[in-house]
Amino acid sequence: MKLRNNISLIAAAVLSISMLGSCGLYKKFEMPTEESALAADYAKAVSQGVDSAAFGNLKWEQVFTDPMLADLINQALVNNTNLQNAKLNVDMAQAQLKGAKLAYFPSVALAPNGAGASYSGNAFSWSYQLPLSVSWEVDIFGKLLNSKRGAQAAVLQSEAYVQAVRSQIVGGVAACYYSIAALENQLTLSRSTAEIWKENVQVMKDLKLAGRVNESAVVQSEAQYYSILASITDLEVGLVQANNTMSLLLNVMPQKWNVSPDATLTAPEMLRDAIPMRELAARPDVRAAEQTLASAYYATNSARAAFYPGLNITANGGFTNLLGSMIVNPGDWFVQLAGSLTAPLFSRGANIARLEAAKAQQKQAMNSFEYALLSASAEVSDAMTVYEKSTEKQILLQSQIENLEKSVEITKELLSLGGYNTTYLEVLTAQQSLLGAQISKINSELSRAQAVINLYQSLGGGR
Repeated sequence: MKLRNNISLIAAAVLSISMLGSCGLYKKFEMPTEESALAADYAKAVSQGVDSAAFGNLKWEQVFTDPMLADLINQALVNNTNLQNAKLNVDMAQAQLKGAKLAYFPSVALAPNGAGASYSGNAFSWSYQLPLSVSWEVDIFGKLLNSKRGAQAAVLQSEAYVQAVRSQIVGGVAACYYSIAALENQLTLSRSTAEIWKENVQVMKDLKLAGRVNESAVVQSEAQYYSILASITDLEVGLVQANNTMSLLLNVMPQKWNVSPDATLTAPEMLRDAIPMRELAARPDVRAAEQTLASAYYATNSARAAFYPGLNITANGGFTNLLGSMIVNPGDWFVQLAGSLTAPLFSRGANIARLEAAKAQQKQAMNSFEYALLSASAEVSDAMTVYEKSTEKQILLQSQIENLEKSVEITKELLSLGGYNTTYLEVLTAQQSLLGAQISKINSELSRAQAVINLYQSLGGGR
């Protein structure tokens, strides 16, 4: 009874000290709005809740409506190794959180032992113990509390990383899908143009025999024909690489994916001049950066808690035939109860160093969080600008193509009518320019599609 009273007195004294100097050790993490205007804007945006109508919060099936693309995305989400590993990281973080929670409970150990001794040839004297020991750390200074909260932040961080990987997979499959479509489109266009140029070479040879053009026209038309054939080989290599990338995303052996050259992506009506902080706050990398900052905050609290004493209560009990220095037979039960208060005295220098390091890491985490927000804003701005300008460029390129098609028809007609010794150069130039404009329009359509994908991904889409 006296021992219990002493332990109670110790606990009361320690608790009084804790109330005086360690209140901050128990506080939950809050965004340091007074230190950063950016953090203040973020905290205000988070308090407004999630905007379910925001582009980044739309289901990916609402954005990517192509049936074949939807099937490929589903396969990737099931099979992709990176996503599977990210989910395993969540399992590991949850296991660590479970361990941090169980640290609140007493630890129990059973350590049976026995021994025998013989002196001066006498018979062996045997002794044994069947002890059960219980040890409980009283968390009066928040050491276990901050450890548990840090583990909770790690779980949230790993879950945000899973969402980031998921978003990357959805965006990666979509980008690869439309890249394959663009390459197929360019190959179709280049091959049909190569056939036209092959006919042009023969026309030039016939006109040379008729004395209408010279050898230079034939040579230049042949050179352009081979140039187109060479560009086709580059496109074929690019197509194989894009198909292999798609296979890798789906975690299957390399194969050809039959994507229609006419596949296009139409963006929902969601683009505007700017994206509010509320939508940037939904990005998984921003949320992960916030949880990293929270983990650093709890690590700093743990470093502060090391300056305070620790209170441990232990109890031992069991069955033994060894009581004091006398051998007692038969055996009997025993119980022991103890409390210990351990205060750091000569390790203060090490504790100060750990606290300074923790504060520096917390500052680093704050810098990384602010950079994540700024980077998110820049990515969104880039994607929106590319989308807007690609749309404008498509209109201009379409007008250019229409005029170049007329130019090709006119120069061909002039060449057939004769009277212009250099008309063949105009034919070559017009046809070459037309092919270039058509390829540019396909690339512009791809840039526009990728801008939509990048915007969706940069807003954390794919939940």
